[in-house]
Amino acid sequence: MLERLFGSKTRVKLLRLFLTQSNFYYVRELVRLTNSHIHSIRRELKNLLEIGIIKEKDQDRKKYFKVNENFILYPELKILITKSRILLKDKLKEKLERLGQIHLLILTGFFVDLANQTDILIVGKLNRKKLKRVIESLEKEIEKKINYTVMGLQEFRYRSDLTDNFLYNILENKKIVLINKIKNIKT
Repeated sequence: MLERLFGSKTRVKLLRLFLTQSNFYYVRELVRLTNSHIHSIRRELKNLLEIGIIKEKDQDRKKYFKVNENFILYPELKILITKSRILLKDKLKEKLERLGQIHLLILTGFFVDLANQTDILIVGKLNRKKLKRVIESLEKEIEKKINYTVMGLQEFRYRSDLTDNFLYNILENKKIVLINKIKNIKT
């Protein structure tokens, strides 16, 4: 069973989606969300159904699929997906620290399953060209576009003092703070 579980990129993409979002999806939607071929999606859905990780329902002449939360390994698989994201965060932090001086590094948006204007907020001074390469590498790895914001410390303090709506949404909502060297900032 485990050999069938992690045998393809498409399967991993589907597992990531199903285990982080408890929604029903139809086939074409899964193709779009995972950026995969329809034949791969159908093949992997069949495998996941046979194993019992997902369940299906028919509605309006369409088949919809959702994670089966009663699957015996559901909690462990969910933890595994979460831990893989933690490894990704640690690797990202390490790469970004090499690019310059970072005062504040916050992950939001994609990293915490929250709709936000940005996925990464970086306050500091770093090499923008190298940063772009690191982000592009991350995007390839997770196969998702990452929105990121970089600002200097002075700009951050100014916008923070003004209670800037963009910063307020980041600081007051769900987030992961990887680096915080700024005094008097609630994170």
